[in-house]
Amino acid sequence: MITYNLITGTNIVLKKDSTNIQISIPFAPDNTDYANFKKDIQNGVQLNDAEGNPITGSALTTFLATLP
Repeated sequence: MITYNLITGTNIVLKKDSTNIQISIPFAPDNTDYANFKKDIQNGVQLNDAEGNPITGSALTTFLATLP
């Protein structure tokens, strides 16, 4: 299972997969990992805030609208 956690005060998201490998992904439109992150979130993969709380509903929609 893949999850993403926002890192407070940055434009970086931390991706964690089922093997507990963590990857930092900068919000850069030309970055393939960033493009995959956006697709994953739009397809229902969990996005958490920095404390690990799920971002859902209108908060998620608002966040996605701010992405480059």
